Amino acid sequence: MRFGIDFGTTRTVVACCDRGNYPILGFRDADDDAVDWLPSVIAVRGDEVRYGFATEAVAGDPEWTLLRSFKRLLTGPDAAPERTIELGGRRHAVGDLLAGYLLALREMLPAHDGEVDAVVAVPANAHGTQRFLTLDAFRRAGFRVRALVNEPSAAGFEYTHRYRDTVTAKREHVVVYDLGGGTFDASLVRMRGRSHEAVATAGLNHLGGDDFDDALADLALAAAGRRRADTAPDALRRLTDLCREAKERLTPSSRKLALDWNGEALAVPVADYYAACAPLVDRTLDTMAPLLRRLDDDGERDDVAGIYVVGGASALPLVGRALRERWGRRVHRSPYPFAAVAIGLAIAADDEAGFALDERFARHFGVFREARGGREVAFDVIFAPGGVLGGARHERTYRAAHNLGHFRFVECATVDAGGAPRGDITPSGDVLFPFDPGLRGADRLAEVPVRRLDRGPLIREEYAVDQNGIVAVTITDLDSGYRRGYRIGA
Repeated sequence: MRFGIDFGTTRTVVACCDRGNYPILGFRDADDDAVDWLPSVIAVRGDEVRYGFATEAVAGDPEWTLLRSFKRLLTGPDAAPERTIELGGRRHAVGDLLAGYLLALREMLPAHDGEVDAVVAVPANAHGTQRFLTLDAFRRAGFRVRALVNEPSAAGFEYTHRYRDTVTAKREHVVVYDLGGGTFDASLVRMRGRSHEAVATAGLNHLGGDDFDDALADLALAAAGRRRADTAPDALRRLTDLCREAKERLTPSSRKLALDWNGEALAVPVADYYAACAPLVDRTLDTMAPLLRRLDDDGERDDVAGIYVVGGASALPLVGRALRERWGRRVHRSPYPFAAVAIGLAIAADDEAGFALDERFARHFGVFREARGGREVAFDVIFAPGGVLGGARHERTYRAAHNLGHFRFVECATVDAGGAPRGDITPSGDVLFPFDPGLRGADRLAEVPVRRLDRGPLIREEYAVDQNGIVAVTITDLDSGYRRGYRIGA
């Protein structure tokens, strides 16, 4: 059996392939009720760890430490395979926690013995390290990952499956607006029959439903005459949970959000909540705007079949209203916004469905190099957004000037007019390569002083991006034939 798995910031949703159908799998919560997702929550007490619904029984126990929205640990500039965090007074490797959560998920799936085939989602704006950590954790948990697919691209499959008649030879573009629990992604997808091409992507790694919950919590605290800084963590966590539930009950006709917190009845006017959330929604629209401007530049604005709205946080009525007001075109909202990505992933996992996808590099990837004889440092862009994953290549040949090459790789949202990285800059990893043949047996290259060579060897760098968006580089000394390969972010 094959599965599509959308590992989300607040919820993980799974769909499966079943003879041309793609049902959402149900899980049993602490009350043995059927639920269409597994909460992305971990609870830790010493060396004991619980995952998903098993954390609910200990949520109020002070001996246990709860970790919610832990997917966000993979998005920051300090994300790395060796990263650890402190929970319950002990250090835990982030990769181990993630792999443990996914192992618990796998054991809840039907036909879970041995490896399980899956297509897995990642945010469109995910950097290489995040992609590697996700792929590695799934594999450690016993999944055979057939592909990593950007979340909005997966939703594009679900759109074609559900709204095939809206895509015509004259209108073959869909803009996917995906507002999840912790991230926002947008993709411009060209759909020609069952062949999809992600023309362009954009996203925000730190904006999602969690931020809308926090906005409501701040208003509730103000109504109670309290401040966030003076509120105990457990009480604040309970309030945030109540805010999430109240947000999900909102309808277009709602006027107040009622919260019963610590025995106190609180009421927040919906108008005040929408005013607090409007800047967050505006940020998503501003992020998506370049995708539609790209069509303007190509003279193809009328080629858009529609804007497809998915993601659990997109259910907020303010989102659909703002989209219609800003763009003035019909907005299609998935009937299962929280599950659209998982369904699309299951479609991608189904060989019989016959869908094909060309994903593209979403960020700038480059390396800092010396310039002007070592008097300056310049950023050399190796891959710019738009390169096809699995097909992009880059090569550079030069004569080494030093005994040791220190390659500092970085990903960023954009570069300025001078070529410097700007916006959401994320270190991807450092590589040390011994240009001096005498250093090739050294164990601690980081401790070797860097010095100039009279005549260094001729060096070739060869870069490639695999279908999962992970960059590999092979560095070769062409004079001696010595070479080493590295997966950046791994």
